[in-house]
Amino acid sequence: MWQLAAWVLLSAVGVGSAQLMFNVTDVVQKTNCNKTVILPCHVINLNENNPDVMFVTWKRQGKTIFSFDGGRKEFFRDSTVPSANLVSLVDLPKGIASLRLNSEEADVGNYSCEVTESNREGETRVELRNYSGSWFLLVERAIIIVLLFVIVALCLAQLILVALKYEIGPEKRMGVIVAAVFSIVVAVVGTVLFVQDGYTAQNQTGLGLIVVPAVIFVPLQYFMFGIVFGSLPQATFALIGLQILGYVIAVVGFALCVSACPPIHGSVVIAGLAILAIANLLSLGYVFIMGPRMKDHPRPGNCRVM
Repeated sequence: MWQLAAWVLLSAVGVGSAQLMFNVTDVVQKTNCNKTVILPCHVINLNENNPDVMFVTWKRQGKTIFSFDGGRKEFFRDSTVPSANLVSLVDLPKGIASLRLNSEEADVGNYSCEVTESNREGETRVELRNYSGSWFLLVERAIIIVLLFVIVALCLAQLILVALKYEIGPEKRMGVIVAAVFSIVVAVVGTVLFVQDGYTAQNQTGLGLIVVPAVIFVPLQYFMFGIVFGSLPQATFALIGLQILGYVIAVVGFALCVSACPPIHGSVVIAGLAILAIANLLSLGYVFIMGPRMKDHPRPGNCRVM
């Protein structure tokens, strides 16, 4: 009889000291867009569901960085992670002992979550990794860069056409060369900074160099129309207005994108640059077609009375 009682007692002790079990997450990835990082720790076989008998410890590379003593209602945070806290103290009795950290404090590496409930305990591990993704989608980045160089190429083609067919003074010629070199250099530097992975000040500066300096194409277009036509036809004002519209849309898109990660208004930047490209293409065609007509038919102000 005593053997049966001993067996029941040992069984009860065995059940009470059974190891805690977890929903296991092997890897968590963080990106440059993350402001906070959550490291999951979810116990699935709590018995008492009482935070007063629970103790939670989080370690990074074996060093304790956070702990919570439910009985004493005391927290410990390492000086390297002052933001560390349980995701929800209310949900701790449900087995949720996940840890929330500010992204800049969440160093990559191996983390462990140890949970104790009365005389039962368990541990789970999770690896935190960096995900080096791009700020924009690859397709969006490619379209933005292609549109930029299409705009530059169309503007240069128009400059070359005007320089070859129309008389330009030395000062104006030098101004055209400086504007062309400036646009090419800015486009290249902006592209180099923009294509880098991540969401950093460099990426934002690169996008800014792609979009903001594009304003130079508006006065440059007005200058080229002035050389070709002298007194500007109404069509040239419409084309310049289209350029201004495209530039304003691109700048608005840029302003919206730099404040969001991932950017949710990349299509606005693309739309603005596309309108700029179309305006430059139409302007090139207009100069190519209408320019020779103006050359063959001198303007009234240029006619001489014999």
